[in-house]
Amino acid sequence: MEKKNFVTLLVSIIGGLFFSLGMCMCLLPEWDMFNAGLGFGAVGAVILLVTLLVYRKISGKKPIKVNIKVVLKTLYGLFAALVFGLGMSMIMVFEGMLLIGILVGIIGIALLICLIPMCFGWKTSAA
Repeated sequence: MEKKNFVTLLVSIIGGLFFSLGMCMCLLPEWDMFNAGLGFGAVGAVILLVTLLVYRKISGKKPIKVNIKVVLKTLYGLFAALVFGLGMSMIMVFEGMLLIGILVGIIGIALLICLIPMCFGWKTSAA
């Protein structure tokens, strides 16, 4: 593993932990830490965004050009992640919604899997 990949992995883990802890602090009323959770979540999101930008610069990749296709793919990914999260919430938080939550979660997983051909296209092997 190259040094840049290892450092990116470690910083991404830190950013992901901050973001996820912040979301837990916001969404769990038992913790009563909504405002602090917003701060933690924002710090995690900034760390992850900066990590992405620095990694692309170190790797010699061009910056991401923002156009309508990139925006639509991003919105689709956010929607798919929200559907998946809704399914998980239905299972873990709400009573009596186990089966419906599983179905919504499976739909969310299918939507997320559809991102792969959207972003990378279909590659066929020449036989």
